[in-house]
Amino acid sequence: MNSKEILEILDNYIPNPKCELEFNKDYELVLAVMLSAQTTDRRVNMVTRKLFLECDSLEKLNELSTKEIENKIKTIGMYRQKAKHFKNIVSNLLKIGYVPNDRKYLESLSGVGRKSANVVLAVLYNEPCIAVDTHVTRVSKRLGLVNEEDDVLKIEQKLMKFFPKQMWTKVHYQLVLFGRYRCLAKKPLCESCKFKRICTYKKSSE
Repeated sequence: MNSKEILEILDNYIPNPKCELEFNKDYELVLAVMLSAQTTDRRVNMVTRKLFLECDSLEKLNELSTKEIENKIKTIGMYRQKAKHFKNIVSNLLKIGYVPNDRKYLESLSGVGRKSANVVLAVLYNEPCIAVDTHVTRVSKRLGLVNEEDDVLKIEQKLMKFFPKQMWTKVHYQLVLFGRYRCLAKKPLCESCKFKRICTYKKSSE
């Protein structure tokens, strides 16, 4: 399949994809994205709804101690390390008061790597980006768009080359949501899948 055919199928499955992390302010997205590593957006939303309501500004968040942050996010995986990242991010963003459209700055924040920066840039500033998470990795490999041994940076580069630039942000979320709800790591919904004829997972299981 070429990129146009794949995009048509993804449009059929997920016509209006969007980030499932809940946020009302720019810094809330940065914090939510950091917290979402190795856990689900649903679990992050359960924590941040209450947290961002109680502390509705960077100033109020900055008043929290690391231990207090731990207690508020302890249902999330790796919460102790994430509490430290949280504290550092708040402290740094408080100095400038906003989240800049600046990849280098974002990647300098504690706990924010290239993938997280891509999400923030795409959502806040509509920058053309493809953030490669576990879902994008899995789907891309199963559809034969990348090689099994490719790392996340190589996958990102190959997907950007394969899909038109103006589609990067949309297709990123489509791949995420397709992997999250259909192309599952275990027991994917293969029988009704429109990608069956090119899927390496389907062929390997036959």
